[in-house]
Amino acid sequence: MIPVPRPRWLLAWGLLAAVAACQTVPVTGRSALSLVPQAQMASMGAEAFADIRRKEPLSENPQARERVTRVGRRIAQVAWGATGVRPEKWQFATFASDQKNAFALPGGHVGVYQGILQVARSDAELATVMGHEVAHVAANHGGERMSQALLANLGGMALSAAVSEKPAETRELYLAAFGMGVQVGIMLPFSRSHELEADRIGLLYMARAGYDPRAAVSFWQRMDRLGKGRQPPEFLSTHPSHGKRIERLQAFMPRALKAYRQAVEAR
Repeated sequence: MIPVPRPRWLLAWGLLAAVAACQTVPVTGRSALSLVPQAQMASMGAEAFADIRRKEPLSENPQARERVTRVGRRIAQVAWGATGVRPEKWQFATFASDQKNAFALPGGHVGVYQGILQVARSDAELATVMGHEVAHVAANHGGERMSQALLANLGGMALSAAVSEKPAETRELYLAAFGMGVQVGIMLPFSRSHELEADRIGLLYMARAGYDPRAAVSFWQRMDRLGKGRQPPEFLSTHPSHGKRIERLQAFMPRALKAYRQAVEAR
């Protein structure tokens, strides 16, 4: 019979794994958890992207598709060293939906919904979106979130073992409280920090690609006007408020403007 590890050993193994599997995020220099191999993340990303493309109708607007691909490739070019994906290997898809959204998947896959092109009126504003999404891949945010979830599950297993001899109702209460605590106290703030980090990295990428980074502020100001009153409380949201994003972008703007001027002079 295989012995069941005690709760303290489960936590110890988790902490050892976390210490042993860290990577450095480009631009910010933050140390990030990485328990899932990059090759595995890329494989899952390719599979998920293919599945989305099968289910979601693609845009029939050739100008929209060309614009997304053109701007995306310029961003991918300057991010090549961080993403490890050659610019020509990136896949960009423009979907017909009017929702104002975009997403990125590990391995170099970006999906843009046509509705966001109504907000990103210039190529520089679209570069805000594309830079942000490419930054998610460069920072391996998908892999870090999966790693964080693995550790959270490990903590749940340890808690379940620790309260195994308590009455059923007490066990359920403890585990429910743990789940809510992880979601609101760890996973949601973790996701919001990823969004702000992708904003910062993406701002530098768009500047290095020759797009005026000040367009990022005008883009988010327009998003704020369009979505006013419809944002959930930030502590229950996976995304930071538009106001906070604008504030952080403006704080990082001097470095981005320096990179932009260097890119323009180098042309």
